[in-house]
Amino acid sequence: MRSAGGLSRRMVAPVPLTCGIELPSHGDLSAADGADALIVISGYGQAEVATRGLITQLRRMAVRFRALGGVDAGPWVLARAGLLQGHRATVHWEDLEDFASAFPGVDVVADRYVISNNRFTAGGAVPAADMMLHLIGARCGAGVAGQVADSFLYDARADGSRPQRTGLVPGARDPRLSRALTVMGQALEEPVPLAQIARTVGVGIRRLEQLFQDGLGQGPAAAYLELRLQLARRMIADTRHSIQEIGLRCGFADRSGFSRAYRRRFQMSPMQSRHAKPVAKMSDIKTSDLNAKSSGSVRASRIARSTGNRDRPVVTMSQLETKQ
Repeated sequence: MRSAGGLSRRMVAPVPLTCGIELPSHGDLSAADGADALIVISGYGQAEVATRGLITQLRRMAVRFRALGGVDAGPWVLARAGLLQGHRATVHWEDLEDFASAFPGVDVVADRYVISNNRFTAGGAVPAADMMLHLIGARCGAGVAGQVADSFLYDARADGSRPQRTGLVPGARDPRLSRALTVMGQALEEPVPLAQIARTVGVGIRRLEQLFQDGLGQGPAAAYLELRLQLARRMIADTRHSIQEIGLRCGFADRSGFSRAYRRRFQMSPMQSRHAKPVAKMSDIKTSDLNAKSSGSVRASRIARSTGNRDRPVVTMSQLETKQ
């Protein structure tokens, strides 16, 4: 933590993180006098700590800061306070659909990070580093941004408009395998026939089987099922959606078939998995409030698809310094 040296303010109670460590704190939000930016960083279980009192305090204190930012699940907290209304924003890719449904007044995009006037959001830790280097470069020049990156031995800066998930398999030698997995990942709710995936990739069904066996050690059907079940497990742990709704979102037409597949993979039923540990509630909103449907077309249409090649003007700090 070389960047944290030299702090001498009076310490108060540390802030516990979900990973078990604690971070030092100099006071609660009410002690903040205002600054260039207020950044909300959150992860699993943010709804448990984002109480009404905190949301009210955040809304009241926001006017003291020139810019507001959120990282990972932090945009959920900002949006609950109404501080992203009318802005473009992103959130971690696992939460994109629920976030877009919960906050229709926010222009949700699947970018790595987004800067919208005096609001900035990042989908995770690495995109947050990219975003901060972009802001440093915009304010202080590319040279200073390069020096900061060198200080952290960081040389993989990416443009914010790149999608959060590349679909690439680490070490995969054949891009057709990565392309096939990308197609699968984009159609988990309504699985695409393997023959159609093969045509999209430009191979026959037998060649597709061989690509998966060579690259993953399993066939495409098994790999596709694994993607769907892994998504189901994350949704069981991180949301309040019903087991039936999760099954539908993961491409299972009936609950019994979903339960059998889930038990074979994880040696427990979906309900047992939900009660195995406290649920990390990524949203306080009930499934019924999200107008969740078995078809993903409505939810998906709320999320602007990032092309990664559109013109993207350089954002200056004067834009971020605009008062609310």
